[in-house]
Amino acid sequence: MSLPIVLLLYFISGAALVFFSMKCADYVDLLDKKTNLSGAFIGGVILAAITSLPELITSISAVTVVNKPELIIGNVLGSNVFNLVIFGATTALSVKAFANAKVGKSHLATIICTIVADLLMLGTFIIGANNTRIPYIQINAASLIILVIYFISLKFLANDDNENDEEDNSSLTLKQIITRFIIMAVGLVAMSFAVTYFTDIIDEKLKLGASFAGALFLGVVTSLPELSSSITLVRKRNFNAMVGNVVGSNMFNFTIFSVADFIAGKTPIYSLNPDKATLNMLYFGIISTVLVATSILLQRQFKKSNPTKGTKLAIYAVLGIAVCASYVTCMALSR
Repeated sequence: MSLPIVLLLYFISGAALVFFSMKCADYVDLLDKKTNLSGAFIGGVILAAITSLPELITSISAVTVVNKPELIIGNVLGSNVFNLVIFGATTALSVKAFANAKVGKSHLATIICTIVADLLMLGTFIIGANNTRIPYIQINAASLIILVIYFISLKFLANDDNENDEEDNSSLTLKQIITRFIIMAVGLVAMSFAVTYFTDIIDEKLKLGASFAGALFLGVVTSLPELSSSITLVRKRNFNAMVGNVVGSNMFNFTIFSVADFIAGKTPIYSLNPDKATLNMLYFGIISTVLVATSILLQRQFKKSNPTKGTKLAIYAVLGIAVCASYVTCMALSR
């Protein structure tokens, strides 16, 4: 296939991902209203897992189909940095709504878990992936620790008691909502395979380098579900589920390393010589995560201290723009 045709198919697949993810967000919002589950748990676990399916499927495909495990690093880390941009952009553009929103405190615990995972990955690259591999079972120690961290984050989300006060006006039953949600999730999986396939062809034709191609073409397009679903939730004023979707997706994405490591067996998925793009995504990922944590922390504190309205909105806008600037800088320095 020629490059223009491949790019066209790539963008069509990406558009399909957006459609399916927006519908998933609609049904998640309805679940939030129809059940006693908190928005933090629904957004941070259920929606986060579904919208992260593209990252999971494409990463598994990178190992089993196209045999390029190095794509996983760019895919996961690139997706995580881009996901944080979603939070930064939506809060910067909706500062008034964000200031009045209810955001569960469990999100801060999840963010701390992602920072620990980032530092764990950075330490693995610095020490050397071969030096952190567990003998006999051929699994990297980072993969096992990440799973433990993920389940710790789930515990915080499950205990969150922040509720959605909006009225349920839907005529759909709970069973109908769940059924339609599953159908949309299946569509996400199908398009994820397509995106991986076309990204590999684009990488071969443009000679971008697997890590950078993973961050740019996989990392961005597989984050489109988080982007479109988050925009949908913000429009519905469900910031709690939106924040859970973003930070929960980032924590879930780290478990992709664990799954891929188990599947790959003796094939290393952690780069033995991490390139500039990989390290930049880790550094700027940590910076962006700290900025997001600061925004959420201040949002909760301002409800108690009640500073002037202009001060609050300015701080939210500055922090949101700083997160976006961090991503742009990361991509500019990585090529």
